[in-house]
Amino acid sequence: MCSSDALAVGGLGVRFEVTDESDTWPAFVVRHAQGLAAYINRCAHLALELDWDRGLFFDVDQRHLICATHGALYTADTGECVGGPCNGSGLQVLQVVETEGTVYLSDPRYVGPCREAEAGV
Repeated sequence: MCSSDALAVGGLGVRFEVTDESDTWPAFVVRHAQGLAAYINRCAHLALELDWDRGLFFDVDQRHLICATHGALYTADTGECVGGPCNGSGLQVLQVVETEGTVYLSDPRYVGPCREAEAGV
């Protein structure tokens, strides 16, 4: 999906798309204080993408992911909504791995850019 160097803690996320049996979904990966997290780019309250501007997913404190539409806050590590109209629900988590300086999609439910098995990792 991307180089590990493209993801700084609390920095810009990297957008990509994943495909399942029925559709293609916008997605993103970010680096937070505990590691990496990837999600379908869709607010749990309204079916809208989260980022304020392309790749801007974190709030000003760089602790939570924030929805640009209504300010819902999500924990960066689990995607749980901890503030706003979707409180108690959460983002759809995607499985990713980081190996030898590259981040790969490892979620068996989706096909996306550079799946780990396709990359020969």
